Amino acid sequence: MASKADGSKGNASRRRGTNATSEKPLEGKAKQSETAEKPTKRRSAAKAAGTEAKATEAKTATAAKGSADAKATRPKSRSTAKPTSSRTSARKPAAKSPAKAAAAKPTTQKPAAKSTAKASTKAAAKTRAPSKTAAKQPAAKKSSGTSARKPAAKPAAPTKPEAPIADVASTRASDSAATPASSPQAKAPKPDSGSKTQQNQGADAIEAAFAGLLPSGSGMVTAQAMTENLERIELLQQRLVRALAGRDAPNPAVEMPGPDLYMTTAGAWMKTLAERPTRIIEQQVNFWGETLKQYARAQTALVRGSAPEDEEDGPKDKRFSNPLWRSHPFFSYVRRQYEINSQAMSAATADLDLTDETARHRLNWLTSQIIDMMAPTNFLATNPDALEKALQTEGESLVKGLENLVRDVELNGGEMLVTLADRDAFTVGENIGTSEGTVVHRTPLYEMIQYKPTTDQVHEMPLIIFPPWINKFYILDLKPQNSMISWLVEQGYTLFVVSWKNPDINYADVGMDHYVAAYLDAIETVLTLTEQEKVNAVGYCIAGTTLSLTLALMAQKGDTRINSATFFTTLTDFSDQGEFTTFLQDDFVDGIEAEVQRDGILKSQVMSRTMSFLRANDLVWGPAIRSYMMGETPPAFDLLYWNGDSTNLPARMTIEYLRGLCQKNAFATDGFEVLGQKVQLSDISLPLCSIACETDHIAPWKDCWRGVSLMGSEDKRFILSESGHIAGIVNPPSKKKYGHYSGGSDFENGFQAWKDSAGFTQGSWWPLWDGWLSERSGEKTAARDPGQGYGPAPGIYVHERGGKNTED
Repeated sequence: MASKADGSKGNASRRRGTNATSEKPLEGKAKQSETAEKPTKRRSAAKAAGTEAKATEAKTATAAKGSADAKATRPKSRSTAKPTSSRTSARKPAAKSPAKAAAAKPTTQKPAAKSTAKASTKAAAKTRAPSKTAAKQPAAKKSSGTSARKPAAKPAAPTKPEAPIADVASTRASDSAATPASSPQAKAPKPDSGSKTQQNQGADAIEAAFAGLLPSGSGMVTAQAMTENLERIELLQQRLVRALAGRDAPNPAVEMPGPDLYMTTAGAWMKTLAERPTRIIEQQVNFWGETLKQYARAQTALVRGSAPEDEEDGPKDKRFSNPLWRSHPFFSYVRRQYEINSQAMSAATADLDLTDETARHRLNWLTSQIIDMMAPTNFLATNPDALEKALQTEGESLVKGLENLVRDVELNGGEMLVTLADRDAFTVGENIGTSEGTVVHRTPLYEMIQYKPTTDQVHEMPLIIFPPWINKFYILDLKPQNSMISWLVEQGYTLFVVSWKNPDINYADVGMDHYVAAYLDAIETVLTLTEQEKVNAVGYCIAGTTLSLTLALMAQKGDTRINSATFFTTLTDFSDQGEFTTFLQDDFVDGIEAEVQRDGILKSQVMSRTMSFLRANDLVWGPAIRSYMMGETPPAFDLLYWNGDSTNLPARMTIEYLRGLCQKNAFATDGFEVLGQKVQLSDISLPLCSIACETDHIAPWKDCWRGVSLMGSEDKRFILSESGHIAGIVNPPSKKKYGHYSGGSDFENGFQAWKDSAGFTQGSWWPLWDGWLSERSGEKTAARDPGQGYGPAPGIYVHERGGKNTED
């Protein structure tokens, strides 16, 4: 029924369109009838003039007819000039239909019809492409006699069809245009419009280039689909406003650098301008020159309809992987101009005379953030991937993108934090973190899991792993194929792993002392359960730093319950703050302190956002484009799921760690106070092994190595794995993906000297570490069953998000 109604409306529209074709000629009927007698007298005079006058008259009629036809092709144009010959002055509007006009085919004056056809052909030949607004077709005209001229021939089809562009119009718009005027018609340029013709050619080339973005044969956006999308958008906007209203008051100190950086930068620029003004001018002139050169090349490319050849030979930016960034003239221009702007900004900041290296590091970081943020891929109008997806899905991708945005804002309490992985794809204990074990100990701060043995014999000395509490322990147990937990159990170790509590406001006063005390309590619990005197311990990231504090404290007290220690990507010397320089200055730390004093915790969103901006293109802008502009569902990727499952940090512990360990570097210098005693790196004297990762941006391997070199142990080993903070550690032997450096013994002459003395081995470092650890784990004994305990692994603390229990 709907299609029938639509069809009747279309027929009515077409009937109105047919009548409309004769309205304008009828408006001029009165004027034409008033002048009907004058052409008759002119025809009599033309007969007496003789053969020469007739020839002249025929030529004049032909020229006038060509001009009239050309004018008729222009939309809404009316001829007010008087006819120049008797053959054109008596023109009447074509009230007859094309069929009747054909029936009244003249038997005489065929030469005049030929002249008309030739003139029309010449006028049409001057037009290269159809006009953007369809022009009305000229009506059939009668000659000075009684015979009617044939209807004008239909124009040739344009070389670049505009049908795909029209397809994206609404149904209502297409109905109203269902008249002969809607068909493309050649538009003849004015005789004196040579420059305008060139402009029209450029415009047509641009239009044709953008027409290539449209999918061939795509259907029209139906009115029903448009209405449904508008209703969805309205509801989503209401949800978004409510979610943003719940956001805490913004804290500028944790969102941007303090005023001191801007003042330092401004002072450096003024100094450069005063001492080296030619350098500033040279930078500007170079930028202007590159921009004008790029503009000229783009103009030529737009007229030609193809992008200029790419002059770059360097590495390709994966953000511009779509071929349209290089083949399409518009997108090629936008990409190249962005690259010119980026180079100019980087050069301008690099040339500033900054004596403070910390300020330079911060300025470089801020500049790179601005450059990444302003990339054309981050905006819908200049992202070909997003535009193509929107056209292919008739705008559905944009609505889904808005749904994803609203979901993320609601989940994060008004904060815009993009979801990296599908939150519904994994459940810890079901399809991730599934190694069998038992919770054998629980305190308000942690749970301890003992894993079920898979061998009959195990090493006598147990092994305990302390994972970081800024994320969760199951990074070591993502799936059976890459689970370090399962692998260690298979090697015959009695394995215990700590699962930390996700703190809420009730944990505001928990500090570093409480975590060190938890380490001591966990060690004693393991020894009691296994009836052993010593245990081997492992610390990962910040948990490795805390393990170092615990070892130094135990050394001062003469406590020898830990037999050996292993550190995974652990920082203990913060003299070089590296990529965290921006976040370890007073303005940012002051902002963090104000944040935790207000909330009692450092919220997981703040920590996640901070860490993400260390790799903004990979962890911020790229996922945001795919989720919000492309409307894609986040991927079901276990590693990204774990990365998004972050935790809160207690207020007191956060400030003690940032102020005492990171800013003051007290542990590596004057000493850091733990449980009433000052401890230093040099206090650590037990056998140790440290594993760092070559491309780690969170804990750079050079800084990890420097901390190990300051420890007092005489039995120490350092292993350098390929890859980054996670992939370098979770690198099972079965993958045979990343190699490692080991065997270096020079801890006196710097990290490079150590690396030069080390050898490279292809494959995982796990077997090498197992050999070192097994030598310090005692004889084999019967496997230990963990029993029932407090319930099965992975326990209950691991399910908590943001301080709330989400076990269900």
